[in-house]
Amino acid sequence: MTYDEIAAFALDPLDVPEEAVEMAATLLIDTLGVGAGAVDLAPARIARDHAVRFMSAGGPEDAAPLLFDGRSASIPGASFALATQIDNLDAHDGYNPTKGHIGCAVVPALCAFAEHLPDLSARDALIALVMSYELSARAAITLHATVSDYHTSGAWNALGVAALGCRLRGMDAGQLRHALGIAEYHGPRSQMMREIANPTMLHDGSGMGALVGAMAVLMAEDGFEGAPAITVEAPEAAPFWADLGQTWTITENYIKPYPICRWAHAALDALGDLIDMHKLTADDIAGIQVNTFAQSAALFPGMPETTSQAQYSLGFALAVRLIHGRIGPEHVSGAGLRDAAVAAVLPKITITEDPRHSDRFPMGRWSDVTVTHVDGRVLSSGDVHARGGPEAPMPLSEVEAKFHAMSGGLSEHRKAAIWDMRARMLRPETRFGDLLGLLRGSVGSA
Repeated sequence: MTYDEIAAFALDPLDVPEEAVEMAATLLIDTLGVGAGAVDLAPARIARDHAVRFMSAGGPEDAAPLLFDGRSASIPGASFALATQIDNLDAHDGYNPTKGHIGCAVVPALCAFAEHLPDLSARDALIALVMSYELSARAAITLHATVSDYHTSGAWNALGVAALGCRLRGMDAGQLRHALGIAEYHGPRSQMMREIANPTMLHDGSGMGALVGAMAVLMAEDGFEGAPAITVEAPEAAPFWADLGQTWTITENYIKPYPICRWAHAALDALGDLIDMHKLTADDIAGIQVNTFAQSAALFPGMPETTSQAQYSLGFALAVRLIHGRIGPEHVSGAGLRDAAVAAVLPKITITEDPRHSDRFPMGRWSDVTVTHVDGRVLSSGDVHARGGPEAPMPLSEVEAKFHAMSGGLSEHRKAAIWDMRARMLRPETRFGDLLGLLRGSVGSA
């Protein structure tokens, strides 16, 4: 596929299957729910304060509100703040072949750029979102296939942000080419496994991906030139773009049931199945053996001291699931990090890499769990794949329940109105601004 064909996909009217548009609406609302739930996390507060102090706009025409906050910053600043916020509550969507996440960067950018488009229809916004998911996915797969390091999502979702901004601002193919080049050149090629080994507020780099992608749009609009993006235009990239407009990868994204790195989800689901089937409590269990893939086995061991460590955990997540029956934002922050009942379970858990599961990564996220009962029985889950994706989709009712659980301090009326927009956005008369009006203002506002 030539660059001109890719540019036409990004910028021209686009015929998108209804299934893809509907998925975009679901992913959008799910991601915003995570953003609302992350408001009070320390990295979210720091990012918003930083955007207000150091990323302010020169005038109202360049400003965008910080969603769920009430203050404003520049368009790149608002994109950065919300992307960092979402990235630090690890419950947002992803796509297995990318080994990462798209929505946590492109959704904030869509909301920031759309603030200056009062006539933007909700359907056109969703089509732009679909386009950015498709470009992000292919940039990711190309990068993973052509370099040795495993880079965070910000390294490639910056290109999806750049394409989204260019489409919304009516830019041409030449400007898009420079924007993609700028976004790729300055995108954070941070090494993912460094963050896994030492979890911090950096998470998956999507805050910086959103910042760089939004900046790239505005710089290209002003005439700044950037090198062509090699993940788009290099000869070795061509095979990964050949099905653009034919295969709609957005429909294969997963939605997370837990605010934990998805590498832990297969084991969580396997243990959950055993708990539910055999009515197990912590007192019933003498030991838990987890067989999983290498990346999952490398997650943070022991009792976490920070929210970042808790979300990049496996043993801790399993212990929370056993003690509380679920995992919510309150379990990975604050008093949840000092839960004595959870800490008491950790010595019972053994985690081992199984090459059989490693061989199926990244296309699959498989684990199996064996529980030894105090009465001597051995209970085995068999191989289990993480829920939420096409392999084991969550019903819409569960996605809705997750949205209400994750969206924290929002009033019940506001939660219901935002969720209702998932269906309303599919109607031709709906404006995207109808949704934005529900997102402005702090979490505690009406």
